[in-house]
Amino acid sequence: MEQGEKSFNEMQSVKRGFFALRNGVIADVLRRSGSPFRIIFGLNLPQIAEVASTSPHSRELAERLWANTTTRESMLLAPMLIDAEEFTIDDARRWVAEVPAREVADVLCLKLLRREPYAAELACELQNDGRALSRYTGLRLMFNLIANYTREALDYARKAVASEDDAANLALAKSLEDECNFLLE
Repeated sequence: MEQGEKSFNEMQSVKRGFFALRNGVIADVLRRSGSPFRIIFGLNLPQIAEVASTSPHSRELAERLWANTTTRESMLLAPMLIDAEEFTIDDARRWVAEVPAREVADVLCLKLLRREPYAAELACELQNDGRALSRYTGLRLMFNLIANYTREALDYARKAVASEDDAANLALAKSLEDECNFLLE
């Protein structure tokens, strides 16, 4: 925290960081593209990582940011601030159930879930979830695990290709299958 920010609480400091880096052009594009968030600052992922580098890494702040479902950048920052060692599979299930958009699922998998010892187990659970965004999260998570679980990822992808009824998830499952086949050649 910088010298002039001492009078602000952690959440206010984070929001000030978002505001300082805001990009109206990106925010407008995201809004027109159907982003479900009411507040969009228009930060890209490296900028959000920059805010993460100057923010306290605490469960309390991460949970508060995750609960701030109206603000895009809050939900993208939360997985970068929580301690992965204290993030249980039940926490992961709860967060996945609350994912409002594919972009959030991507960052959640990339910045947090792929590092968890239960990541493959969670991905398998999500494959049978009734919610398309949860199944998408499982597919993205399996993409993040492909280097260590190539054969399992291929089986996962084949099952998803055979059963997926969501067009975006089906396309992702086919990409996962192609990537696994490439790696196994």
